[in-house]
This record gives sequence, structure tokens and C-alpha cells, in this order.
Amino acid sequence: MTSLAGKTILMSGGSRGIGLAIALRAARDGANIAMLAKTDTPHPKLEGTVHTAAAAIREAGGQALPIVGDVRNDDDVTEAVLKTQGEFGGIDIVVNNASVIDLSGSLDLATKKYDLMQGVNVRGTFLLSRSAIPVLRDAENPHILSLSPPLNVTAKWLGAHTGYSLAKFGMTMATLGIAAEFAEAGIAANTLWPRTTIATAAVQNVLGGDRIMAASRTPEIYADAAYEVLTAPARERTGQTLIVEDVLEAAGVTDFARYAAVPGTPDSALFPDIFLD
Repeated sequence: MTSLAGKTILMSGGSRGIGLAIALRAARDGANIAMLAKTDTPHPKLEGTVHTAAAAIREAGGQALPIVGDVRNDDDVTEAVLKTQGEFGGIDIVVNNASVIDLSGSLDLATKKYDLMQGVNVRGTFLLSRSAIPVLRDAENPHILSLSPPLNVTAKWLGAHTGYSLAKFGMTMATLGIAAEFAEAGIAANTLWPRTTIATAAVQNVLGGDRIMAASRTPEIYADAAYEVLTAPARERTGQTLIVEDVLEAAGVTDFARYAAVPGTPDSALFPDIFLD
């Protein structure tokens, strides 16, 4: 495959940031994108809703189906799968994009926030993937892609923010488990993670504000790498924890300068990802 034209993507989240960038990249091919997200109305501190994302997808050339719901809720997930199948006739790709971040240490992390990270990141990834599998079985080139890191379960990262690490590694473990369980069905399941921070609202609000934003890459680098993964033959690439830059280098990209959030920022000045540095 060299195009996502006519393919249907079901994504968790996607109102802004990396998820929206992936959706817009697919939309330029003429893909159908269904988004399951909670952002029905504008947030006072965050730009974008599922409805503004849908409008941007249509403007980019794709078809959009905004679905207001919670990826932690069984009924909402089931309804999203059924609505997507009913609207577009099937599902080719699931993108587990929705994620919650809190880098608090164990003594400072509120139990409610721990539960939220486990619910959205791990439970949401597992539920959405599992619910879509019966429909993915009928797809020509079925993919599941989770935006989560390789299992770098070192003391450095588990100790830095145990609650968040557990949630992100849980996304990866759920994805790798599904890859193994459904390999014979030809359903690819992989994860994708960047070498540097990405200029998103989470980086702005959680990691370090303008300083880290300026030392980050744009969401488009993630979107271009995701595109390469999702257009690859499913049976040839599954069960892998992929790195954004490695995927693009394999596709022939040699210059990443255009992805710098601040043009002209050298690679040496970019902020390393919290799991990979």
C-alpha cells in the first residue's frame, strides 16, 4: 500500500496535537477518520474539540465522524466501533492516541489521577483495540497503532514517575500482547514513540512550558512516521516498538530540520524524550 485513500481509521482522542496531525495526514489521502473523544465543548486552557478536529479533517480532504464519548467506558467504545462500521462500512486502522500524563512522584500522585492514567492509557487501549478486532479481521490491511514507548523498564524511568511509567508501558504491553494473539489473523499491532519531545499542549503544560516547546519537534514528524507504519503490509510489520525517527530514516528521510518547532534549532539542542534519553 502507498495510500490511505478510502481507508477508515478509528482513533481515541485526536481533538488536537499528535492525534489530529495523524488524522490530517491520512485525510490528505482521502481517508475516513472516526474520533472517540470527550472534548465536546472548548476547554478554557486547551484548543480544539472533536468537532473542530472533524472540520479540519474534512477541509484536508477526508471524511470525519466525531463521536463524543469516553474511551474508559465499555458502552461508549462499543458504540464508537458500531458507528464507525455503520458510517464507513468497516474499520481498517485503530489508533490508540488518547493518553493522560502526570509526572508526579508516587507520594505526590493523587489516587484519582493514577486511576485516570490507568483507565485512559491502559484500559482504553485494550478496550478499543479488542472491540475493533472483529471488524479489523475483515480489513485488507488491518493495523493497530498505539502511541506509547518501548519497554525501557529501567530504574531510571520507573523511579522517575512510577505511576505514569506504569500507564505508558501498560499501553505497550497491551499492544504487544494483541500483536502476538492475533498474528495469525494478519492484524498488525505496533507502538510508535519519538526520540525527542513533541510540541503539544501536554509538553507546554506539564513538561516545561515555552522552553521545552522551543526545543521540541512538531507533531507532523509523528504523523509522517505513523503514515509509513499504517501503509505498510500488516503481516510484514507487527509486534514492534517503533521509534519515529527510525521509521522515517528507513523510508529515506535524512533531514529532520523541517520538523523543528522553532526553525533552525539544531538536533543537539532538542529536548530528549523522557523514556529514551
